[in-house]
Amino acid sequence: MALHHLQTSQWVPYPVELVFAFFASASNLPHLMPSWQRTRLESSRLQPPPPRPVAADPSLRFHSTAAGAGSEMLISFRPIPGLPIRARWLALITEFEWFHHFQDVQAHGPFAHWKHRHSFAAETRGDRSGTLIEDSLEYALPFGPLGSLAHALFVRRQMESIFALRQARLEQILPVVARQAAQRGPAQAG
Repeated sequence: MALHHLQTSQWVPYPVELVFAFFASASNLPHLMPSWQRTRLESSRLQPPPPRPVAADPSLRFHSTAAGAGSEMLISFRPIPGLPIRARWLALITEFEWFHHFQDVQAHGPFAHWKHRHSFAAETRGDRSGTLIEDSLEYALPFGPLGSLAHALFVRRQMESIFALRQARLEQILPVVARQAAQRGPAQAG
C-alpha cells in the first residue's frame, strides 16, 4: 500500500477559538467541500469533547457542537464530477484538544487508509492577530497498482484542488461566522 501525504497551511485573521470551533463542528464540513461533490452529513454519533476553555474574547466565540474524540460521522458525497453515484464515508475522531488540533480517520470508505490532522495556532502577522490552520493528510488508495495509477493521473490533483477550494471558501465563510458570533455578544456566546 503506497502512502501519500498532503500538507497545507493557511493564515486567517480570526481568533483561534472561533476558527477551531467552526472546524470542530461536523455540520460545517459540507460547506467546505466542492459543490459538485454534493457532500451530506447523513448521521453522526457525537461524543462530547472535554469542557471548553474560556475564550480569550467571549464575544467572538462561535457556538457549535464539537465532535470530540470517539465521535463518528457518516458522510456521503459524489467522488467523481458529473457521475450520480455516491460514496459513503464513516469518519472517526481519534484525537481532540481544544484550540490546538483534532484528528479524523476513515473507519470505512473509499480509501485504503486515511488519517487527517487539523492543527490550529494563534499567530500574529504584522499587527493583526489570527490563526494558522495546518492540515496534515496521510492517505492510500485501494486496488494496488491501479490505485497508484489513478493517484498519478488525477487523485493527487483532485485532493490539492479540494484543499485549495476549502481555503477559498474559508475566506468567504469566516467573516460571516465572526459577524454572527459578535452579534450574539458575550452574554449569548456559547
